[in-house]
Amino acid sequence: MTLLNKHKIVPGEAICQCVERSISMVIGMMAIEMVGGVYCPLSPRDPQQRLYVLVQQTHSRLVLLHHLTRTKFQNDIISLDIDLVMINSDFRAEIDTDQLSITGITSEDIAYIIFTSGSTGIPKAAQIRHRNVIQCTHSMFLVNAVNEKDTVIQIARCSFDVHVLDIMGTLQLGGTLIMLHPDGILDLEYFASVLARKQVTYIQAVPSLLRAVFTFIRDTRGEPCTVDLCKLITNCQQQKCAIWNFYGPAETIICTYHCIELETNANKIPIGLSMPNYRCLVLDEYLQSMPVDQEGELYVGGVGVFAGYLRCADLTAQVLIEVDDKTFYRTGDLVRVDNNGWLHYVTRKDFQVKLHGQRIELGEIERCLLNTSISACVVSKWNEDHLVAYIQSSDVNEKQLRRHCQSHLPPHMVPSFFVLLDKLPLNANGKIDRKLLSPSHFSQLSSTLVTNSTKSIQPTNEIEFSIHRIWCDLFQQKQISTNTSIFSIGGHSLLLMQLLYRYKNEFDLQTNILSVSDLFQHPTILTHAQLIHQTLNITQKHLDHHQWYPLHLTLARASLAQERIILHEQIAFSSKNTTKNMYVIPFLYRIASASTPISVSRLCHAFQSLIAKHSALRTALYVDVNGAIVQHCIDATIIISDFQSHGFSMINLNHDNNRRTTDVIKEILDQADLFDLSKGRVIRCHVLRRSQSSVDNVLDEAGDVITNDDLILISVHHAMFDGTSVAIFLHDLSLAYDDGCLLSVDKNALEYIDYSVYEQIIDMTSSREFWKSQLEECNLERSLSLPIDRSRSSSSQRSGLAATAQITFDNETAASFLDYASEHHLTPFQLGLATFYVFLYKMTHGQTDLCISCLNANRYRSELQDVIGMFVSTLPYRMQLDSYWSFDELVKHVREKCLTILEHSHYPLQHILADHHLNQSNASFLETMFDFVTTSDSADQFCLSSAHLEQEPLEQSYDVAKFDLSLGFVYNSSSENSQLSCCFQCSHDLFDQSTVLIIARRFEFLFKQCFQPKENDDMLRKSSTSIDKLSLILQKESEEMQGGIFYRLQNIVDEGM
Repeated sequence: MTLLNKHKIVPGEAICQCVERSISMVIGMMAIEMVGGVYCPLSPRDPQQRLYVLVQQTHSRLVLLHHLTRTKFQNDIISLDIDLVMINSDFRAEIDTDQLSITGITSEDIAYIIFTSGSTGIPKAAQIRHRNVIQCTHSMFLVNAVNEKDTVIQIARCSFDVHVLDIMGTLQLGGTLIMLHPDGILDLEYFASVLARKQVTYIQAVPSLLRAVFTFIRDTRGEPCTVDLCKLITNCQQQKCAIWNFYGPAETIICTYHCIELETNANKIPIGLSMPNYRCLVLDEYLQSMPVDQEGELYVGGVGVFAGYLRCADLTAQVLIEVDDKTFYRTGDLVRVDNNGWLHYVTRKDFQVKLHGQRIELGEIERCLLNTSISACVVSKWNEDHLVAYIQSSDVNEKQLRRHCQSHLPPHMVPSFFVLLDKLPLNANGKIDRKLLSPSHFSQLSSTLVTNSTKSIQPTNEIEFSIHRIWCDLFQQKQISTNTSIFSIGGHSLLLMQLLYRYKNEFDLQTNILSVSDLFQHPTILTHAQLIHQTLNITQKHLDHHQWYPLHLTLARASLAQERIILHEQIAFSSKNTTKNMYVIPFLYRIASASTPISVSRLCHAFQSLIAKHSALRTALYVDVNGAIVQHCIDATIIISDFQSHGFSMINLNHDNNRRTTDVIKEILDQADLFDLSKGRVIRCHVLRRSQSSVDNVLDEAGDVITNDDLILISVHHAMFDGTSVAIFLHDLSLAYDDGCLLSVDKNALEYIDYSVYEQIIDMTSSREFWKSQLEECNLERSLSLPIDRSRSSSSQRSGLAATAQITFDNETAASFLDYASEHHLTPFQLGLATFYVFLYKMTHGQTDLCISCLNANRYRSELQDVIGMFVSTLPYRMQLDSYWSFDELVKHVREKCLTILEHSHYPLQHILADHHLNQSNASFLETMFDFVTTSDSADQFCLSSAHLEQEPLEQSYDVAKFDLSLGFVYNSSSENSQLSCCFQCSHDLFDQSTVLIIARRFEFLFKQCFQPKENDDMLRKSSTSIDKLSLILQKESEEMQGGIFYRLQNIVDEGM
């Protein structure tokens, strides 16, 4: 409905979609069709320049994207993120669904456009009508190739028209559709497991892919189908299966079929008979029928013939031919008809070829190459897997040509080989003689290219030798240089699939860390060896008992803490009601004194130096093709440049007297684009200039310095930063500013991305058992009976707005609290937690099984102490109280509980939830949280050269509520006054501000009952009496209650008389 109501899409309007295989692809496709639009799929694998050409060709004013393709287009293209639309749960209330009923769509309207290779160098846009798709699907149903009982797996890329039939046709028939993840066809192990687990009954794929899959099964887009392949498939199936050979160019969808019977003695598989409601003619150049077994050109008529090429009337006229007053499509394929009426494919009439099912006009590649500095070229197909480009030039090299093709052509059209010649061979007529260009053997060609490409570099270690042996075996070579790109010697995606399988067997890789995408991006023996070395390091056994070493990774799965934050942000705070950045860590510093002003440019360089040193500050988080949240450490030079333009800014407050500083800070922290995790924008610095800047009474016109009373606001996303990171950050910021140069980077130091890998492979068996026993028979979905003002909604969405109440304890009460902790060998955290348990017990009117969340720093190894990142874990602390316990007894149980949890605090929250069949939205212990922070005056200060900066408190208007109710203590060990304070932070969705103030007053009253000065013997005895005797009734309330009782007693006396 966004397409209709927001973007005003009208019937017949072309809408491009650039989306990887996913549920988003299906939703986008169906949405376009429902509003009467024309679906125009764009392949995310295509270079950006080609994508822009295709968008311009369709005149599409909108491109649908999703999280994996957001960066494919710049801001000059209007785009719509399908994932963001789906996440917005309140969207249905805002849309007008009645518009769908008035959208007029007829069978003659265009359903989709598919791009095919064009000999002129420009792709042709074939227009397919709705009736073409519907009736082609019906024809397949009539021949019993597929029906409503089938489970269909969608594997074709969106550049291949079969993907439309897979999705639309299956849903039209009422079948079950299985969507692989985007790179699923490149992982044979995953692909084979999906076929088995989902009990797939129908696969439509090109023979080369089927051969790879079923060869893999045996051992552990259209192209000619062979007999040996059919036998291979049949031998791999326990149950009888039907093998269909379908034929049809994009312009006719599928027009012939043949159900293969292996019992016959045929050497070649025919393309079969015309589909129902189709008509196939074999004609000569004069449009006369050819006799049986004579070659002729195939013309296709009937229900599937397309409407023509978009805005190419001349090309359309060349291929849509009238025969007997009926429209036929001229295929350009030479075929023959046998005595049984079966069609047999022979060859092409022109220079069009098919490679792995994709139709390719060689002329398009040749025209692309001629845009370089070459004088002539010829491209031809060699074997079934390769394109070879023969180049006449003396001043260009293979790398330049390959880069040019990669930036202008889709991957399947980039030649495998580039052969440089002084002159192309000519025949007697002065034309290029293609026959003289083809080498007698493929191995001869690849061997020549391998030998002549670069100076051969030999393997140097055991892993390289093993990989070299595998490559030589696959390419049938005796020698391949370790720095040779696999694509320069004929490599392609199917070969990479085989390589991955061979690597897993050769090196016993029991992990999914290595993927075909990794091999694709690092295409040499040398880089493959590095990838495997890293993978072997990661999968060492008992890593938790040995030192953790840097893995030098740039891409890995997100840490469990990062996953928790991202998921919580999506589940609880993704609605339009959430107006705050929920996971921002802001800290504000005021320049208290500066004998020398702070240079703004130098400060910016210091931030850039920190970004270069700490990879977490230049790490992107996004969902990868497998649906997993991953982190990608972006090159420092990219983020440093980006930070200068997007991450660092200065605001002159002295120019606008009407804007309060607090308002400006609130505006900054509430900015929707404060961060962009997908691009690695995770840190911001805002310099707030309040003073009239002058140096020696001379106005600083350049505005490059700040001085006394000016502010520096630093904001970091919590997914990359925690409380412990602040001290590390400020120390290095001061160092970088003082030195005025880049900080030294220790290549042997552990990075945050290394930690995220190690934590997911250490043995957690004992911790799993511990947490299972801790939470045994606990009702983890039962919420505490808190005094809320509004009921919890069925939705887990929250606004993030907070109602807060601050308590500052007097020095005597604070001292009594600390003395009690010391005498009973407790940490302040443990004693504060015990007090909170008592408060919850009383506030919930006697609930004794209390389970709440507590935060743990989780830096449980020495290697993690100086690493910036998000390590904090959120864990359930369950306490089963006895109402007869004294406070002294309770604190002993709390102390023991905390000590036992400490050993298992690294066990991730996600694992705890999964072990108990919960998620973040229904685990009640995540509604209530306790924390205790110890700080000092020195921790709130730092220096930049001679300038002294002090931390300023942020107003409560910046507070956000991630929990329903949370209590946080702050203890300042160096302060003479206000040593101890606490703050209640409650969700405004549930609590009014007045209610939170009352809750805070009751807690303060309880706290003082437990921790009065020692000389007060009455209060001291409270710690040894039953916790049930402690009270939350405030003195004023008690007086009112007593007054009510006495009033009632007087009435009773009067009535008795």
